Amino acid sequence: MTTPVVSAYDGANRREHSRAFSRRAVLCAPLRIEQAALRAARRELPTVHTGLGPRRAAAAAARLPAGPRIVAGIGGGLVPHVRPGDLVVADEVRGPDGAVPVPSAPLLAGALRRLGLTVHIGPVLGTGHVVTERERAELAGTGALAVDMESQRLAAAGEPFAVVRSIVDTAGAPLLRPGTLGNGLAGLRSLRAAVPALTAWAAATGGRHVLLAGPRSFCAGVERAIDIVERALDRHGAPVYVRRQIVHNTHVVRQLQERGAVFVDEVAEVPEGATLVLAAHGVTPAVRRDAAGRGLAVIDATCPLVTKVHNEVRRYSGRGDTVFLIGHAEHEEVEGTVGEAPEDVVVVGDVAAARTVTARDPARVAYTMQTTLALDEAEEIAAVLRERFPGLSAPRKDDICYATTNRQQALRAIARETDLVLVVGSGTSSNSRRLVEVAEREGTPAVLVDDVAELDLRRLAGVRTIGLTAGASAPPHLVDEVVAALGGLGPVTVAERRLTEEQITFTLPREVL
Repeated sequence: MTTPVVSAYDGANRREHSRAFSRRAVLCAPLRIEQAALRAARRELPTVHTGLGPRRAAAAAARLPAGPRIVAGIGGGLVPHVRPGDLVVADEVRGPDGAVPVPSAPLLAGALRRLGLTVHIGPVLGTGHVVTERERAELAGTGALAVDMESQRLAAAGEPFAVVRSIVDTAGAPLLRPGTLGNGLAGLRSLRAAVPALTAWAAATGGRHVLLAGPRSFCAGVERAIDIVERALDRHGAPVYVRRQIVHNTHVVRQLQERGAVFVDEVAEVPEGATLVLAAHGVTPAVRRDAAGRGLAVIDATCPLVTKVHNEVRRYSGRGDTVFLIGHAEHEEVEGTVGEAPEDVVVVGDVAAARTVTARDPARVAYTMQTTLALDEAEEIAAVLRERFPGLSAPRKDDICYATTNRQQALRAIARETDLVLVVGSGTSSNSRRLVEVAEREGTPAVLVDDVAELDLRRLAGVRTIGLTAGASAPPHLVDEVVAALGGLGPVTVAERRLTEEQITFTLPREVL
C-alpha cells in the first residue's frame, strides 16, 4: 500500500517541463578575449559578448532572451589558496542589489574537476572596478572567493544560472605586475579547457520531476553505529579509534574524523589501552581476541542483524553442518561471519557457485545470508541450494536486513516510471550498489553517486523524470542536496512514494549509556 505523493505531477507540470527543455542556454562572455577562448562552445550553444563592467552587463541582460544563462570569464581571486589559473564556480553571486543563489554549482564544479581543472566553490562578489590590494583583503573578509564586474547583472530571476571565473590575479599577485601576462594566459587556458563542462551544464538545463523512493537513507543499525562513536567521543574524548569504516559512507567517516575519531585497518594500529569501536559490519572472533590482548576498551557497534547471522553460523557449525553463506566474499560483513567457523563456512557468491558447491555431508547443510544483498538475487541462489540439498536448514527469520529489503522494494515501485535512477551512497556500500542493480533489472538506467558533485551532468541531458533514493548508510542531507542542485538547472517538482514507515530501533551498548 503506497502513501499519496506529496506533490502532484500533472499534465500542466509536464507541459511546463517540456517548455523548459526547449529553451536554449546562452553563454555570456564579458570580454572579446574571453569569447575567443570559449569559441569551441559555439557549436553547441550561443555565445554572447556582453561587455565589460556592470553597466554594459545590465544592458546586455535586458536584450537576452529568457532562459538559462552561464557567465564565463576571467576574474580576481580574494583569498591566498585561489591561484592564477584556478576556476571559481559561484554558489552565490553578491552585489549591490543583494545575493543570487546558484544551486547547480556542485554539479558544474564536479564536471570541471573531472576535466582535471582546479576548482573552488564559493561566493563571487560583484564590484564596479578592478579592486586594489587593500580592497582585496577587506573583501576576503566577507567570505567571497573572487570578484568580477558583470555576473550579478547578468543573472535572470527564476532562470537557471551559473558562473565560472578563471582567476588571473589574486592575493599577492595583483593585476598590474610583471607576471600579469603569464597569469592571464593561464586563466584563458583554463577557460578554454572548461568548455566541455559548460556545454554539459547547458544541455542538462530544464524542468524535471523527481520521484523519491521511501524509505531511503539511514537505517536503525547505521544510526546506532554513528551514535555509538559520537557518544564514545563525548565520554572519552578524542581520539577514539574505529576499526575500518564505522559504516560504508565517506561523508559519515569524514564527519566523525573531524570530531576526533581515528579509523584504522587493524587492531595492531591502536595504542594499548585505548578505546576501540568495532564497526557495524561485524568482526571475527580473532579480532576480539587481538583487542583483548592489547588491553583495549572495546565498544561493539556491530549491527544486531549482523550479530544474528553470526549466531546462526555458530549454531549450525556447532551441530556439524556445512554452512553455505550467500554473499560476496570480499565484503567485511562476510569476512567477519566466515571467521566464526572458517572450517565450516562456504561462501556462495552467485547462482553458478550454488550449482557446483559441495558439502562434507549433503544431509547436514544449512545456509545464511549477507544482510545487504538484493533480495531477489539472494533468493535465486537459495532456491538452487534448496533444490540440490533437500535437507538444507534455513534461518528461522530472513537474514537480509529489513532496511535493505524496504529500500529495494521502494525503488522497484518507482523505477519504471523514471528515465533515470540516482542512488546516493558510497561505492563501498553493498546495499547502495544493490539498489543500482535493482533499478537496472527493472529496465531503468541507474547511477551511484557519493554526493551531488559526483553526478555527471551528461547523464541529465534530456532526462525529465528522475527516481531518487539513498543507501542505508547515506545521510539524508545528501539527498536534499541533489534535489537542490537539480532545481538550479530548472523547475523541479518533487513527489514521494513511501511504501512503509520504519519504526525499528536498537539499544545501545552499556559502555556508552
